[in-house]
Amino acid sequence: MAFTIETPLSTEKSGIYTSLLPQINSLIEGENNLTANLANICAALKYSFENFLWVGFYLRDIKISGELVLGPFQGRVACTRITIGKGVCGKAAAGNETVIVSNVDEFPGHIVCDPLSKSEIVVPVSKDGFVSAVLDIDSGNYSDFDETDRKYLEMLIKNIRHIFTYE
Repeated sequence: MAFTIETPLSTEKSGIYTSLLPQINSLIEGENNLTANLANICAALKYSFENFLWVGFYLRDIKISGELVLGPFQGRVACTRITIGKGVCGKAAAGNETVIVSNVDEFPGHIVCDPLSKSEIVVPVSKDGFVSAVLDIDSGNYSDFDETDRKYLEMLIKNIRHIFTYE
């Protein structure tokens, strides 16, 4: 099945997200494979926003407690494992809350996976307080993420949470 993501000509973030989220819902509708869905979500996000340097999911490793392991992504090669509580992804997972970093070089304990990354947003995927994954997005620009990104990315996660299985 061919599927094309249509992005509006508007460069306003809220307009892009408003157009994109229903398309992502349609894209994953009827598909129950987690890897396929996450891969398509990453591609849809990465290619809808020109400043997104890297978009990916880190999944809680069910064999090694306390670690996130690299899942589907779009972008340059990435760190394979992140300890929960370490770096931006680990902090978001540990606190079960979205973390926005305007300048990654100023974030205590930042894990440098790509030196081109300047700012980052990480949104946890959780149910009943159990974090099973995080959505991590990096930008090559400083201060690229704000409350608009938080609002729509948290909405995206709420909409796709059903594709994850919880132990």
